Amino acid sequence: MPSVTDAVKRVLVGRPFRSERLSETLLRKRVALPVFASDALSSVAYAPDEIFLTLSIAGIAAYAVSPWVGLAVVVVMLVVVASYRQNVHAYPSGGGDYEVATVNLGPNAGLTVGSALLVDYVLTVAVSISSGAQYAATAIPALRGHEALLASGLVVLLMTVNLRGVRESGSAFAVPTYVFMVSVIGMALWGFVRHLSGDLPQAPSAVYELTAEHDISGGLTSLAGAFLILRAFSSGAAALTGVEAISNGVPAFRKPKSRNAATTLLLLGTISVTMLVSIIALTNLTHVRFAEDPSTQLLRDGVPVGEDYVQDPIIGQLAATIFDHFTIAFYVVTAATGVILVLAANTAFNGFPVLASILARDGYLPKQLHTRGDRLAFSNGIIALAGAAIVLVLAFDAQVTRLIQLYVVGVFVSFTMSQTGMIRHWTRHLRSETDPAARARMKRSRAINSVGLALTGLVLVIVLLTKFTQGAWIAILAMVVLFLNMKLIRRHYTSVARELAIAEGAQAKALPTGVRSVVLVSKIHKPTLRALAYARAARPTDLQAVTVAVDPEEVAALQARWEALGLPIPLTVLDSPYREVTRPVIEHVKALRARYPRDLVTVYVPEYVVGHWWETLLHNQSALRLRARLRYTPGVMVASVPWQLSSSEGMEDRVERSAPGLVRRGTFGPAPAGADAPVAHPRGPSGPAGPVGDEREGAL
Repeated sequence: MPSVTDAVKRVLVGRPFRSERLSETLLRKRVALPVFASDALSSVAYAPDEIFLTLSIAGIAAYAVSPWVGLAVVVVMLVVVASYRQNVHAYPSGGGDYEVATVNLGPNAGLTVGSALLVDYVLTVAVSISSGAQYAATAIPALRGHEALLASGLVVLLMTVNLRGVRESGSAFAVPTYVFMVSVIGMALWGFVRHLSGDLPQAPSAVYELTAEHDISGGLTSLAGAFLILRAFSSGAAALTGVEAISNGVPAFRKPKSRNAATTLLLLGTISVTMLVSIIALTNLTHVRFAEDPSTQLLRDGVPVGEDYVQDPIIGQLAATIFDHFTIAFYVVTAATGVILVLAANTAFNGFPVLASILARDGYLPKQLHTRGDRLAFSNGIIALAGAAIVLVLAFDAQVTRLIQLYVVGVFVSFTMSQTGMIRHWTRHLRSETDPAARARMKRSRAINSVGLALTGLVLVIVLLTKFTQGAWIAILAMVVLFLNMKLIRRHYTSVARELAIAEGAQAKALPTGVRSVVLVSKIHKPTLRALAYARAARPTDLQAVTVAVDPEEVAALQARWEALGLPIPLTVLDSPYREVTRPVIEHVKALRARYPRDLVTVYVPEYVVGHWWETLLHNQSALRLRARLRYTPGVMVASVPWQLSSSEGMEDRVERSAPGLVRRGTFGPAPAGADAPVAHPRGPSGPAGPVGDEREGAL
């Protein structure tokens, strides 16, 4: 019978897939769009909010520049999309910006991009989920004050869905993403129709006066005003996050991979630009008032609205205004927006594990991140991303305004370095290309990437200048720490590989001249006899049984029993005046090694195999400590001789069924009903083992 843990896992994650089914997880364009573009598409739900929120610091007059700020974001978006269409054709292997920077700018540049993207993916999940939780709290007042817990639960839900596989998560999220696109574009079209017909009402917040939070001397044309506009632009640039995810996910597309990825990028750019421009335009047409501190900045008849005023997000205000006579449409728009903000994190759940697996393959992250789980997804990466995002959500109490300040820095670092790498890529290929048509195409691509470099580099500078003191320094510090850690991990793997490598032409080391075996004895019982038999069967050069004299009376009884049984192996008694067990054995083994330096010493340790975790607590851990100490002694091998107690009966099957990662390790237990049948069923370990006996039993 399957264990409870295994049953729960199968319900949540599903049946395991065989490796041969990896091709079946590839995505069509209509599924790839919601999988990889949900992050960028969802940015229209909070990027306009951040633009108007920042401009509100200078009062209502600053709203006049919002269309120009939006236009600047649109220009950068279109250039970045055009640039990344070159990337997916030139580097379709899935390394994305990391591969572009590594190949063309060197390993350190690639590692910089990798650390920036990993941090940005974590922030994507934290910002998107927190924003979705705030929308949910707007619709359901009972959730207010519990946004952080709600956001954490949503992260866990997304993690579970993604553990089922890329195609399954894409299929599950496709419908809500398309509903969001249709509802927002439909709202925009209906809003413009009502405006042209003179029937567009003002937003409910239009009745309030918006005062400046800080007086900007000289107005928006002053240095302080220009800085405020640049800060609004850098916040609105959050709309560009997620564009790079498609270049990292090219291998997930069906063939022709590069063309399908480029088409999806074009669709992403077109839809995002349309939605962003429409929302900014309608916000101005309906005179929405959106303040950084609404309780003091929004006035009615000259009196602040106070702390009781609840400021709804811009899309929520637009939906209430445009669909003032069609309540169902209002609920569809707000619900779809809340859902897409949660699903936007799905882009990161696809990008982070893939990038982490590539970095792990190159030795910069633990190798476990490179292995696929039962559903052929990079399960360890998915779990790591969820854990990091939950920490951020709880640390910042799911407040988007605080989290957004950490955002965007990483993605524009990767944008800028990627464009630099692509320019070098085209320049290098132009040196050897002779075909005029190919050269013209490469020059056009280099020109596009050059414009992309200029714009993304400028935006990166603006983001650093305007957001550094607002919290961006935390993201930069995280990137630096991650960069240094990955360098240390790579150094460790390189050092271990160098240490274990066999030199070319080297001969195998000479075999030991003999094997000297030591069987540890606590008392004479079945586990001891099995260990003695096992050691004799190995036919060592020398064999001795060793016990430690903790209690003189017990040792005397043991020696008498040994002689009475006529065991054909000498029993050596080690003196222990301080009642220690480990030290005398270690010293005895080291003395054997010193006396016979060319011989191998094998120590046999009898142990119980128990079926319950609490049984291990009832037995002394001295043998476990002894094995741990002996592992660090050169020329000494430790052999555990298990004796299965009755409580361990059936544990082998339970361990095999519940062992994680059966598919990726190639170790299969009995297949669940309906699952792909494994091709092999090698016997695994007999079960969890604890050291034999306790002090009362005279065990080691």
